[in-house]
Amino acid sequence: MLKQSGDTVLLVEDEEPAILLVQQAVASCPGNLYLAVVPDSVSALDWLSAETAHGHPLPRLILIDLKLPKLIGLAVLRTLRMDQRLLHVPIVVYSQSHEPSDVVLAYQVGANSFVQKPQTLTEFNQLMRELLALGWLGEPGFSKSLSQRINT
Repeated sequence: MLKQSGDTVLLVEDEEPAILLVQQAVASCPGNLYLAVVPDSVSALDWLSAETAHGHPLPRLILIDLKLPKLIGLAVLRTLRMDQRLLHVPIVVYSQSHEPSDVVLAYQVGANSFVQKPQTLTEFNQLMRELLALGWLGEPGFSKSLSQRINT
């Protein structure tokens, strides 16, 4: 496992094309962000446990695809929000489907944002710019008040 700084973005995603787009978008961000990728919710929980057990800082941001193998993204979101250490880590849920019930449930369970899953590098770059503007990638935790947004 690579040594990490507090500039880690944890991506919970199982689709290789989306992973590649996020890797490119993160690489284009200012600073030295490190992207950790896990393919499912169980792996995300294992990764977080292992990283904190090794004394690594928590990630600055967690991006979760709603539709994942093993446990859906909302199940891991609920588990993450029950961990007091992660209360100030922004969690963004994204999905290709945009069912109103999924959006409402994601916010009820603890998502800080729910967005339509970007499909192109331009869209992922835009998402990263918005997260930077909110301060979610600059300093640990939230530096600006949240205005939860829903893309249609």
